[in-house]
Amino acid sequence: MKPILKTIFCLFFSITVAKASNIKGHVYDQKTGEPMIGASVKLENTDRAILTGLDGSFEFKKVTAGPATLKVSYISYKTFSKQITILNEDNPQINIYLTEQGGNDLNEISISAKHDGATEITARRLEQKSMQVMNVVSGRAMEISPDLTVANAIQRVSGVSVERSNNGDGQYAILRGMDKRYNYTLVNGIKIPSPDNKFRYVPLDIFPVELLERLEIYKSLTPNMEGDAVGGVVNMVMKDAPSKMQINANLASGYSQMFFDRKFLGFDASSMNSKSPYESNGRSYNAKTSDFSTGVLDYKAKQPAPNLVGGLSIGQRFLKNKLGILVAGSYQNTYRGTNSTFFNSSVVDDDKISRITSMDYRQYSEQQKRYGVHGKVDFVLDKNNKFSWVNSYVNLQNIQTRDVLTTNFSNADYNAAAGNAQITYNTRSRLTEQQIYNSTLQGEHKIIPGKLKVDWSAVFSSAKNDVPDESSVSLNGLRTNFAETRTTASSLTHRWSRNTDEDKAGYLNLTYTADIAGTKVDFTGGGLYRDKQRSSFYNNYTFKPTVPASLYGVAFNNYTDIVWDVQNPQGAVANPLTYNASEKTTAGYGMFNFKVNKLEVIGGARVEHTDQGYNLLFSQGESRPVGSQVYTDFLPSLNLKYGLNDKMNLRASYFRSLNRPGFYEIVPGNVVTEEYRERGNPDLKRAIADNYDVRYELFPNSSDQLLVGAFFKNIKDPIEYTLQADATRGQDVYYTPGNFGNAKNYGLEMDYIKFFNKFGFKANYTYTHSRITTSKSKRIRNAVSGDVETINADQTRPLYGQAAHIGNLSLLYKDSKNGWDAQLAGSYTGDRINTVSQFVDNDVWQKGFVQMDASVEKKFKNNLSIFIKAGNLLNTPTTLFIKGTNTENTGLPQQDLGSNETLIRKDFYEQTYLLGLRYKL
Repeated sequence: MKPILKTIFCLFFSITVAKASNIKGHVYDQKTGEPMIGASVKLENTDRAILTGLDGSFEFKKVTAGPATLKVSYISYKTFSKQITILNEDNPQINIYLTEQGGNDLNEISISAKHDGATEITARRLEQKSMQVMNVVSGRAMEISPDLTVANAIQRVSGVSVERSNNGDGQYAILRGMDKRYNYTLVNGIKIPSPDNKFRYVPLDIFPVELLERLEIYKSLTPNMEGDAVGGVVNMVMKDAPSKMQINANLASGYSQMFFDRKFLGFDASSMNSKSPYESNGRSYNAKTSDFSTGVLDYKAKQPAPNLVGGLSIGQRFLKNKLGILVAGSYQNTYRGTNSTFFNSSVVDDDKISRITSMDYRQYSEQQKRYGVHGKVDFVLDKNNKFSWVNSYVNLQNIQTRDVLTTNFSNADYNAAAGNAQITYNTRSRLTEQQIYNSTLQGEHKIIPGKLKVDWSAVFSSAKNDVPDESSVSLNGLRTNFAETRTTASSLTHRWSRNTDEDKAGYLNLTYTADIAGTKVDFTGGGLYRDKQRSSFYNNYTFKPTVPASLYGVAFNNYTDIVWDVQNPQGAVANPLTYNASEKTTAGYGMFNFKVNKLEVIGGARVEHTDQGYNLLFSQGESRPVGSQVYTDFLPSLNLKYGLNDKMNLRASYFRSLNRPGFYEIVPGNVVTEEYRERGNPDLKRAIADNYDVRYELFPNSSDQLLVGAFFKNIKDPIEYTLQADATRGQDVYYTPGNFGNAKNYGLEMDYIKFFNKFGFKANYTYTHSRITTSKSKRIRNAVSGDVETINADQTRPLYGQAAHIGNLSLLYKDSKNGWDAQLAGSYTGDRINTVSQFVDNDVWQKGFVQMDASVEKKFKNNLSIFIKAGNLLNTPTTLFIKGTNTENTGLPQQDLGSNETLIRKDFYEQTYLLGLRYKL
């Protein structure tokens, strides 16, 4: 009996002694420090094996104490083995660093191979090491995101919101509440021209994300950067040749929910005449109706083809890594639709604001063809000399049909209950082609290694916006007892507009390193010269029906059934929008950079001289057919970074910057747009801003981060667009730019990224507050005479385009064992001014909105994966409104007086879906 009891006691004692404990650790790439996601971690001589999570972490639970062998493997990396001793208590965390096969040993510190600039760890390192306040979106993050274009990807960055195009996609970036005009765009650090026919800012929807290695957003400037950025700078770093052969290909197809619900209204864009009769036949030619295409008026409603998206990039290094070559291309053919309601309104007097006069129901059908090609060749001549040649070309074609039904509420025929109203039909055909080409030759030379180095760039860039044969046809009619009758054709226009910008630029930078009192100081000087030339062309032909009276009561099957007469056979090319313009920019700067203990400093000043002018080719009675602006600006800056430790930084910066008017803005012409008449202002001045930033940064590991910062901007002569009455003809109202005293803009930014085992999230929030006071008109009723009078009054409001609250939240999931990646991304933008009115408290606001998108990817063997992207999951509309209501709007469609808002516009875009296949080698 006693031996049995002893045996039981010993077994029980051994069980209690063999306590289970946990083993935790991380696996990293030794070369980059990036967490290894999906690495296999195994306890030898057991059946215990797991894969690392999103942050490279692994954990074995309830492991028996004692000696063990840990084995870590990952494809194309050396297998790692390590003997460990498992304790009964908490075990210390184990960090493991893997080396690529054929690479350096684990104990080597110096890594000479080229880093992958598209990784998340590279993005976090750039943010940590940069001397400027900046944010970075990695190529890997964009690849797995729901976004196809740079315009949609940039909205995930703290302090950035986007202005959307007619189809609901992002188009322009608004940085820190500063309108899109207050930032500029770079490709590989080189400024590119804009194809926009009015402004300097570049439409970011023209760039597909798959051509990028990463996206950088600078929120402070250094002296070696061009100074015309108040909000910030967007730098698109294009793909570079990898250290070994790399192929990335994808092909996807999908559909828009809009066209499950209605048809796509299209026309034959190939029938458009690229040149007007004036250009084809000479200025004295009298155009005939037969000179104009009828295909642009031959509309067909049909189901569109599925969307198609594809991309391919191939890169490798040769000659013992001296020669690098990369070629990348992208193609996107998508169909989008918009259903829109637009209300025209007018101000009557102080007690009757925003009276609705008519309602447009608009349907947009838009086909987008987006092409992109990028090529780079770099050659390392020796350790002191390197050359590179980069070429990028992007092209975006928008083929759009807009179909409008207008109901006139102010006409005596209007009776909602009886279904009576005066109505107008308008259908427009438009092809807009935008192109950007950039070619940059660069050299980097160490003249005296460790002492003197030089880099230079020779740049040619061009941008083009071409809208050939834009056609718009209108018909008038009446609706009686809800039936449309008595339709008559009223007008037809054919319009050609085109502008081309060409930039020739040279950059030169020299850096000398000196030892001053034991501290290395870099002194850098240099400058640039840019010659920008623009040509703008505009021509318009108008038509009337040959026999309008005979068209009453006719049911038209197509607009091609109508016979038209040309009203201006020689066109209207003699207008202020046919002009040439130029801008010559000369800049020089001096900069110093040094580090003392934990403090790093970059400071200096930049001088920019601008000579901008225009020449109207047809003055047409304009009092200022030739104009110019010449000015010089002194732009100091200082950036400080203090390292609290190797994981925490404190930053502070100051820089002065400017914002130049665009060519279109200073040319004294006018043009009719969708909602307004626009006119330039030759007296428009540049804006000058003093900018201040502070930021705290925490980088607890290679993938997580916490950024908390504040900014303040004081802007002199900010440029804002307002609706203004003509000084000589008060009945004409123009949307025109002007300078408005001083404005202040300040705010707070927070950015947090955290990864767990299979889960992670990225969150950011920005609060922005701005104030500007401008003089406006106010209509009051004279108490004695009863007449309506107009007086001037000041109004204080936020800056145009600035939302007080902006936030983003992305939830990430990664199951490396089963090859799953998923992301749910939400973006919030608060209320912001969309249009500044000429009247007090009558500005048009855009209602705050939440945009929700998602993506899922499943990886298989043989380097294949399948992915799904879904956009606008909540069918979020764009809603424009005026604060306050008018009782005269009672009973009108969609006007709810209880909301204390007057609805001006509401656009719905519905969801989009994409299913694709990706191959990586």
